Amino acid sequence: MPNSFRKSVVRPFRPSNRWFKWMLPGILVKRWLLTSAAGVILTALGLAIWVKLTPINRLIDLTGQILSSFTHLVPSYISGPLALILGLFLVFWGQSRTMGTIADALNPEGDRELVDLLVDNRRLNRGPKIVTIGGGTGLSNLLRGLKQYSSNITAIVTVADDGGSSGRLRREIGILPPGDIRNCLAALADEEKLLTELFQYRFQAGDGLSGHSFGNLFLTAMTEVTGDLERAIAASSKVLAIRGKVLPSTLEQVILYARLSDGRFIEGESNITKAGGKIDKIGCSPSNPPALPAAIKALEEADYIIIGPGSLYTSVIPNLLIPQIRETLLNAKVPKIYICNIMTEPGETDGYTVSDHLRALNRVCESNACDAVLVQRQPPSDEFLKNYADKNSHPVFLDREDVQNLDCRLVLSDVMEKDETGKNIRHDPYLLARTLLSWYRQTAGD
Repeated sequence: MPNSFRKSVVRPFRPSNRWFKWMLPGILVKRWLLTSAAGVILTALGLAIWVKLTPINRLIDLTGQILSSFTHLVPSYISGPLALILGLFLVFWGQSRTMGTIADALNPEGDRELVDLLVDNRRLNRGPKIVTIGGGTGLSNLLRGLKQYSSNITAIVTVADDGGSSGRLRREIGILPPGDIRNCLAALADEEKLLTELFQYRFQAGDGLSGHSFGNLFLTAMTEVTGDLERAIAASSKVLAIRGKVLPSTLEQVILYARLSDGRFIEGESNITKAGGKIDKIGCSPSNPPALPAAIKALEEADYIIIGPGSLYTSVIPNLLIPQIRETLLNAKVPKIYICNIMTEPGETDGYTVSDHLRALNRVCESNACDAVLVQRQPPSDEFLKNYADKNSHPVFLDREDVQNLDCRLVLSDVMEKDETGKNIRHDPYLLARTLLSWYRQTAGD
């Protein structure tokens, strides 16, 4: 892939002049202001005719006499420009105050101009229909960046999690695990930072509450109120004003299992990585869970499909074990890209190369699952490499020839950053989204 393409940048259009922004096409303001002005004139004319102030030319003559007398007192070359300036000032002042009142209602904190909100809303609504497939923190991290480019995002999330707070709620109440869905909802919300802190808050006291996150309990309560997780997510999305949709891949209680190279059979998503063996086969029970119809519809209507990032066998592949999702993905005639992990995961992808990731996806799909793979260009610093080596984790090696032999395009980019602790690395959501949108626009233009 040419360097000029890899370095291309997709940035939201942000004109600097506030008044110029109002002249931009497509924000649906100017036409309605002109329509309102025409309505005022017609209303005044209609009232004049209704009360029989006819002929209208008397009113016009009276107005002409007044203006003529005024111009005798003040020369026309002075009175004309003064009247014009005053009229324009009143129009702009009135409209500015009107827009200010609307802005205060829509944006009470006043941190953004109304025109910026309208321009961004219009741009995001025109963005491509993006479908992401995955789970875990990797998917929610990706969504934070993608929402800057489109509101037409659908995240298809795995429901195979059985550990932590999600696992307890699954066992005790019988609901689908809400943890990954909670993270994605928070990532797509407008008030992301505050909502993430609230949803991630874990109770420290109480025998029943201890260890549970507020977001998990919130989604559990919404599921009880609405009847199922799909309705609970839809209701929560309205309450939280998220950009896009979050959908579980299935409403079936899925249990993940793995067969290891040493012959062991491991059941349960949280137990697979703890087993510490090489995974030969991954599957689920029931073996053919039905897909959520809304997820299939999103895939069929997608302009762009992104797989990952996330744990290969416990976050990404579980979605592809659902036959309808797998078949719809393979039949999609749109750009499909896989985001490869930066580091190997102990007990899951030990010693894996980039091509090993692709082969694992292709084995499940029984065909090429994607058109391209996104790989981090520069390796982490020696400090990070040492810290990860202590955990038996290493950079995923890029074997270029094997990737090319799999008929998969390679997209190299620096999309890495340190996490909040400063001890771990992850994909930078904004660099990642920018690179993904650049590749999509390049591919769509071919």
